[in-house]
Amino acid sequence: MGLGTLAHVLRPIKERFRPEDHPDLLVGLARSDDAAVFRVTDDLALIQTLDFFPPVVDDPYTYGVVAAVNAMSDVYAMGGEVRLALNIAAWPDDLDPDLLAEVFRGGADAVAEAGGVIAGGHTVFDKEPKYGLSVTGVVHPDAIITKGGAQPGDVLLLTKALGTGIVMTAAKQQRAGADAALEAAVASMRRLNRHAAHLARAAGVHAMTDVTGFAIVGHAAEMAEQSGTTFHLDARALPALPGTRELAAAGAVTGGASRNREQLGDRIRLAADLDEETGHLLYDPQTSGGLLIAIPEAAAEALRGQIAAVEGDCWVVGRVEAGPAIVHVA
Repeated sequence: MGLGTLAHVLRPIKERFRPEDHPDLLVGLARSDDAAVFRVTDDLALIQTLDFFPPVVDDPYTYGVVAAVNAMSDVYAMGGEVRLALNIAAWPDDLDPDLLAEVFRGGADAVAEAGGVIAGGHTVFDKEPKYGLSVTGVVHPDAIITKGGAQPGDVLLLTKALGTGIVMTAAKQQRAGADAALEAAVASMRRLNRHAAHLARAAGVHAMTDVTGFAIVGHAAEMAEQSGTTFHLDARALPALPGTRELAAAGAVTGGASRNREQLGDRIRLAADLDEETGHLLYDPQTSGGLLIAIPEAAAEALRGQIAAVEGDCWVVGRVEAGPAIVHVA
């Protein structure tokens, strides 16, 4: 669902539950973030999130892994640890249930890797398969990381390359070169953000989010708005999955990218000389994307190196400056 539509349908909930009436709700709809956070004691807060979507790959086990990793990513973006998950599944009644068992097996393996447990869930019949998780995590109330802490002078780091939407679209369209690109995309989507988040938390980051459906510029815009700062992204520094730019040039562009471009509007300011493929990459909705991190410049290179050593790479993609809550890309 697009940003504008989402804001519209959430209005009744915001009107019904006022923040001043729920002081233990530390992060909720009053300030849009990756997950809700509720204080239980002075030393413990629960992180709650939920995500599910239709298949993004053909293999049911891999689909289960990717959907679970994607759902858990919100907990890591808030600086927390995964503890408990529940399956959410919709399944056609004429589709082999053994395939759903493989989806569940993939999700279970991903949650086990994260150190959590799946304790149940809920299934319904539907014409189109869908799978995901409701995830509960934990964090100390004083250690919550939100989108809204970026400060002028911060450096922006990105922990995964971009382009999963373009690659998966190309694979569905059976475009030349899509199979090789899909292999790299799947490897990226299967990788937990857990270790990168651990390192970011220890380094004292100011703000963090995971890059998913609203694309790199959409999530950067959310951070800029929550922080009251201007984000500058370096188009030349943005990492792309192998083959992504070529596939975009061949026409493998998602409908979600067009919606992102339309709904973000003038919150995003693009340099006039940006090439078309970079534009597609900027608005490309991601599945199980990386973390976008705002950290003081003095600590940025050390953190970048630490994450790269564990994850294979990490990129400096921009900076934060004082100014209006917009995103400049040049």
